[in-house]
Amino acid sequence: MGKGKLAKFADLDTYENVFQYPFSVMEQVSFDMKGHWCEQYFHNDRPIVLELGCGKGEYTVALAKARPDCNFIGVDIKGARLWTGATQALNEGLTNVAFLRTNIEIIDRFFGPDEVQELWLTFSDPQMKNPRKRLTSTYFLERYRHFMQDGGTIHLKTDSNFLFTYTTLMAEHNKLQVDFATTDLYHDVRCEEAGAGCEVARSIQTYYESMWLERGLNIRYMRWHLPHEGELTEPDVEIELDEYRSYHRTTRSGVKKRR
Repeated sequence: MGKGKLAKFADLDTYENVFQYPFSVMEQVSFDMKGHWCEQYFHNDRPIVLELGCGKGEYTVALAKARPDCNFIGVDIKGARLWTGATQALNEGLTNVAFLRTNIEIIDRFFGPDEVQELWLTFSDPQMKNPRKRLTSTYFLERYRHFMQDGGTIHLKTDSNFLFTYTTLMAEHNKLQVDFATTDLYHDVRCEEAGAGCEVARSIQTYYESMWLERGLNIRYMRWHLPHEGELTEPDVEIELDEYRSYHRTTRSGVKKRR
């Protein structure tokens, strides 16, 4: 591990806006603030919004600035990444943002029933080989049900046509309410009348998003609702794989489609 990472981890241990509970820790201790984030940390009764897989936390911080009437929590397992957003939030005195370092697979251990109103999934790994790992899969949606309000809102913002198509099919297959969906967030004229979620999605760009836009990739956006009731099942449809790979990696197989 490089010296820079060691210094960042040391900083995180002192940050009051960062909570570090990776899977290895959660096997030994419980998270006492579960169900009490507003009372014990934010000290208000505002809605809680999560960004899962927040990376450096720049989007979480931007959301907190854009919507001061909500409490935001960025979640990621990479501490060195979280350091950037957590440091910015502290330096700017943002009291409506926090960060949780943990594995998203155990996210339901940190929040009580009906504690979270919204989720943001921004440029999540499409996990084209493994449906179970996709953050919009029914495997994860069942976990979100444990702590989201009934009919809570989920926002997906992605450069991946595969993940967008998969999520669209998943929502259609399970008859979930979709408020808005577009394959071209920044050029679709319908976005201007699609509500606050779409407006916020257009107003915030991450560093990597700007790079993808420069490469000519369309940004896709979708907003839908997750009810507590109803069985969730996976759509049995093959989807075209994304042609590009992050950091210019190429595919290792000749497979063109996956479920």
